[in-house]
Amino acid sequence: MPRLENSVFVDAPVGRVFSITNDISRWPTYFDEYKHATVLRITCSGSFTELVFELNNGVTTWRSWRLLNNSSHVVIAERLDPLFPFVFMHLRWNYVEEAGGTRMTWIQDFELDKAFGMPLEKVLENMQNHTRRNQINIKKFIEQLPG
Repeated sequence: MPRLENSVFVDAPVGRVFSITNDISRWPTYFDEYKHATVLRITCSGSFTELVFELNNGVTTWRSWRLLNNSSHVVIAERLDPLFPFVFMHLRWNYVEEAGGTRMTWIQDFELDKAFGMPLEKVLENMQNHTRRNQINIKKFIEQLPG
């Protein structure tokens, strides 16, 4: 099973980084590949928040869910529908206080659909570049905010 894991240090408190990066409705502002993001449902229960949402990259729209553990600053997520080009896509985002800021780590475990025509090595390269670019963009965005 392919896995990507990338981390970035953000010079901001963990609660702030967690809150900003999980504001799905603002993802088109943070991440250049999303043209639209719509939160369909928010369910809160104790320390947990479940989000169901749709993302659109200008070509494709898909639905996902996220479960936020607001006390431990861990998020698990999964792409729901349509899954293609994946058989599954599971994500885990960890936020750890470090040196006065936050170490944000994104882990992606997935399997490609056999009908997808791109070689795994190329998919991994694209996803790796995409993830690094997104982490740098969100880091800059958060660090440039006042306060």
